[in-house]
Amino acid sequence: MLAAGVPLPYPHWLSSGDNTWQLVAGVLVGLMSIPGIAVLYGGLVQKKWAVNTMFMAFTGFSLVLICWVLFSFKMGFGHSWTGQGTNILHNFIGTPGTILSHEGLQGQASIPGVAPGPGFPGFQFPMSSLAWFQFVFAGITPLLFLGSVLGRMSPKAWMLFVPLWSTFVYTVNAFLLWGGGYWAMKGALDFSGGYVIHLAAGTSGFVAAAVIGPRLKRDREHAVPNNLMMVAVGAGIIWMGWSGFNGGDPYFAGADAAAAVLNTNLCTATALMTWVILDMVASPMKKPTFLGAINGMICGLVGITPAAGYVNGLGAILIGVIDTVIVFFAWYYLSKIRPFSKVDDALGVVYTHGIAGFFGGVLTGLFADPTMQIYAANGKTAAVNPAAGLFYGHPWQVMTQLGAAGTIIAYDAIVTFILLKVVGLITPLRLPDEVCAVGDAAIHDEEVIPPERAGRILEGSGVGAASGYDGPKAGAEVGS
Repeated sequence: MLAAGVPLPYPHWLSSGDNTWQLVAGVLVGLMSIPGIAVLYGGLVQKKWAVNTMFMAFTGFSLVLICWVLFSFKMGFGHSWTGQGTNILHNFIGTPGTILSHEGLQGQASIPGVAPGPGFPGFQFPMSSLAWFQFVFAGITPLLFLGSVLGRMSPKAWMLFVPLWSTFVYTVNAFLLWGGGYWAMKGALDFSGGYVIHLAAGTSGFVAAAVIGPRLKRDREHAVPNNLMMVAVGAGIIWMGWSGFNGGDPYFAGADAAAAVLNTNLCTATALMTWVILDMVASPMKKPTFLGAINGMICGLVGITPAAGYVNGLGAILIGVIDTVIVFFAWYYLSKIRPFSKVDDALGVVYTHGIAGFFGGVLTGLFADPTMQIYAANGKTAAVNPAAGLFYGHPWQVMTQLGAAGTIIAYDAIVTFILLKVVGLITPLRLPDEVCAVGDAAIHDEEVIPPERAGRILEGSGVGAASGYDGPKAGAEVGS
């Protein structure tokens, strides 16, 4: 009991447990980006692209955060900018605004039109916790589709494109499905980003890869991972971090958060083993592969994301199996059909994120269990928000899911194309071929494992500066 006159450590509306879990969940998701994505993608690419991959991941993450606090958080989770109404042009995007003030950082969190509201109790943490948690989702999304354009996109173009894409694409997706926008009003289910994040990343990455063009022929023919141990580290961070990705989205440290965490890991383990079995019986080599296991892992993580708190454990297992089977055969067979065969999606983001996210959302429309409690307040009063799929008596939920997915695909593809063309008017989207032939040393004057006598790696720091090594010369491998 605090003595009279001693300031209270918390406002009356704040739950230290909910606030702690929200902050920790955000950190777990943040670790999925840096170092998770940076290390995973950096290990998957050729050695000459490892530094460029890590650079693009760190800069992309940073740029989104700056935009997020200045204007784009409110565009995804603020008051509607396009008015109220029943058609999609209304409730399309939020009004831009900063969250830099005292109230913006320390006031009680809210999402106008969502929480507090009917069937949804008020948040028990400050706005900064909500903004932080939602930022790490916004921050990871462009990093996911980075995997589509590695090995040829200019860092300058990337640093212009990411803020534009985050502002004009991601915030619209978020508002439509999470911020009280059109598809939220229609009852579309996307628990933690199967559509807002993964379908968006797969769609935009595929369009970007098509617009920018393919990697050099030599890079496509010899696209061998440079370090599978680093792939394992990055994949492990991403898998464990996904517990925050899905477990934090109920916004309360309650029973549904726990269910979402277990469902996430159950679906992922099932999906990983499904891909391994398919590798042994249906792949061209008929051998289990570690990279195949990682693909299965990602399919499970992505597939359960729109469903994590809406389905029971059996639903999580079924999503893991079905989603992975679909992506496996798309990976091996759809990739041979136009337009997929003509677009160089370097790490196959359109499959493991785009297709996996699309069907994860559709399967949510089948398996959503209305007895799963989505939101509960403090264990005192329950605010149950049931979501029922086709197999639980709601035959139209699948159609709602397809409508939301179609909106994301069409809008994201068109706007991504336009934004890339605008950026291309300012700076070339693509690195010159002679630079692509060399990679990191030509772009950044750095290499992931410098030669023993390397210089200019940390110019001005005194490290290696006396060796006189000037790195490989641009054009040394021209002819690819």
